[in-house]
Amino acid sequence: MRTEQQIMDLVLKVAAQDKRIRAVGLNGSRTNPNAPKDIFRDFDIVYLVTEIDSFMKDPSWIDIFGERIIMQTPENTTMFPSELGERFPYLMLFADGNRIDLTLIPIEEKDTYCKEDKLTIILLDKDHSLPEVPPPTDENYWVKRPNAELFADCCNEFWWVSTYVAKGLWRKEILYAMEHLHTIVRPMLTKMLEWKVGIDTNYSVSIGKSGKYLEKYLSENNWQELLATYPNGNYKEVWKALFAMCNLFRSTAIFVANHLEFHYPYEEDKKVTAYLKSEERLKSDAREIC
Repeated sequence: MRTEQQIMDLVLKVAAQDKRIRAVGLNGSRTNPNAPKDIFRDFDIVYLVTEIDSFMKDPSWIDIFGERIIMQTPENTTMFPSELGERFPYLMLFADGNRIDLTLIPIEEKDTYCKEDKLTIILLDKDHSLPEVPPPTDENYWVKRPNAELFADCCNEFWWVSTYVAKGLWRKEILYAMEHLHTIVRPMLTKMLEWKVGIDTNYSVSIGKSGKYLEKYLSENNWQELLATYPNGNYKEVWKALFAMCNLFRSTAIFVANHLEFHYPYEEDKKVTAYLKSEERLKSDAREIC
């Protein structure tokens, strides 16, 4: 596996030898002083270029970075709509285990690029034309204090969509149930846990993408409660996971509400919980819900 220095030397060598590339930037975990340092960290590289068309017309230009296992160019697919405007990324996983996410950005966007992410380091500026970039910090990703309206919306969404999970389980539609559990209900739980971490740390940390750093900030008991919300493909286990999620959401939301002087919807919680339990007991041939 090539070392970090070898990859960075190669990235800069390619840029130095190509007149179209006027500047090089680095973003992501390798610029974040608070991110764990491990062998799976990507190299999030930006080439600020005079034009992009010639790069796209000759796809072989990226072969210089090494033998690839697989590559994705998300701005050049029919399955997903283009989202980056004139920017063009190459996501590359190499045979030696390194990964480079290399994005081409028109040089005209240099000011925007230098200001849009505080985890930015400029590695090369051939024309000395880029604005000054302050030392990198992940403060843009720190937990933000919610307002009362956002808290209320989170609670409502959690309890409302939990009924969809129960409906799917009663109907024996486990894929429907688990999709709602994981893609809608779980993000509300994660958001509430994030706010708890914010309170505990005075809003000075990030829990990472998908809450990947949550274990670091939760008590051992809360962490085990969270793990209990991940079921296998078994109806009984999904029911258990749903109620485990309800219990953890409730205790966390009450903690947040008490500290921020928000109103927790106790009555809504009570009624929905009773409804979920009645659905769990409901016979498969039932003609009435309640």
